[in-house]
Amino acid sequence: MSRLGTLTGRLYRGEVSFNFVGRQRLWYTISGAILLIAIAALIFRGLDYSVDFKGGDVYHFTAPHATQAQVAQTASSAGAGTTIQVQQVNSSGWSVQTPVLSQKAEFKVQDALAARFGIPAKDISVQSDGATWGSQISKKALEALIAFLIVIVLYLSVAFEWRMATAALVALAHDIVITVGVYALAGFQVSPASVIGLLTILGYSLYDTVVVFDKVRENTAGLLATRRATYSDAANLALNQTLVRSINTSLIALLPVVSILAVSVTLLGNGELKDLSLVLFVGMLSGTYSSICIATPVLADLKEREPEYRQLRKQIAQRATSARRQAKVAVGSALPASASAVGAAEVPGPAPDAEADAADDATAASVTAGRAAGSSASARRPGSGPRQQPRRASSSQRRPSGKKKRR
Repeated sequence: MSRLGTLTGRLYRGEVSFNFVGRQRLWYTISGAILLIAIAALIFRGLDYSVDFKGGDVYHFTAPHATQAQVAQTASSAGAGTTIQVQQVNSSGWSVQTPVLSQKAEFKVQDALAARFGIPAKDISVQSDGATWGSQISKKALEALIAFLIVIVLYLSVAFEWRMATAALVALAHDIVITVGVYALAGFQVSPASVIGLLTILGYSLYDTVVVFDKVRENTAGLLATRRATYSDAANLALNQTLVRSINTSLIALLPVVSILAVSVTLLGNGELKDLSLVLFVGMLSGTYSSICIATPVLADLKEREPEYRQLRKQIAQRATSARRQAKVAVGSALPASASAVGAAEVPGPAPDAEADAADDATAASVTAGRAAGSSASARRPGSGPRQQPRRASSSQRRPSGKKKRR
């Protein structure tokens, strides 16, 4: 059996356990720091929306010998403004994003780029998007997100309980804020593909959380009747039993996402495929972390606030304290006996054979002494010696027979 299979079996049986639930303060501290950085990035830097959301014109052309500074200067001088964004696509392609321009200004920028880099004007493609279409996409995405959250809350409340639904929503909000914060901090552009990817990772994060919660429900069934462990201990066991499954699922899901992201960055450049794979990569990593280190600890904290589980924790703590106290008493009573045994072992004494010989000698001496004592007593006893015949009594000493003589 492989090492991973052995580890999986030991985790499932509880022979090896990582205390995720007991270290909830550590996870809360790490997540809190990441969330603060993400929120600060959103406040001070904001999100970089693509032209699909804010509207504008996008010029695509190929210029092998051009530089980013030359492209930006040419577009700005032609009337594109100073808020343009220039990105290199592949090794020789370029993308210039400008605000919404009039038709005259649009043609002017196109002609300036063609003249500057020596390419035909027809080889420069122009994509114009209005801000109205972008606002409609944002509105639809927000409506889809709200509907998704409502359905998830109803399902988890019916299938499990409201505390599990609350813990799942906390983990979900955690993933959303971190993913959006990474976009703001790194300056990634938010496109419609990013919104689609964000909705996708929400479902993925909830799937992993529901798998863990189902095992938690199985381990905590009848816990108040048996009183064998606290809710946190049972939840931590469930988390360890599904740990390898969660990690394997995440790795298998991340492999194609990483492949798509690498191909889109190195070969295809900026585009919808890059935006989709990027948000999936960040969201899956965050979802895996939250399902293990956020969702289950939050659920355990909510359940431990209930009076019955609080009383269960007190009883188990008292039982553990009593067991430790009895163990100390047993160890203390065993110490004097062991010390005396050690002391007796340290006192030099005769060998076992010598003790046996001494006992035999003492027995023989006592027998000899007893015989000698008997002989001396018989020597002192009067009339000892050869047996003599009893003396006959005299006639005067004889008693009358008591019989009358017949006449």
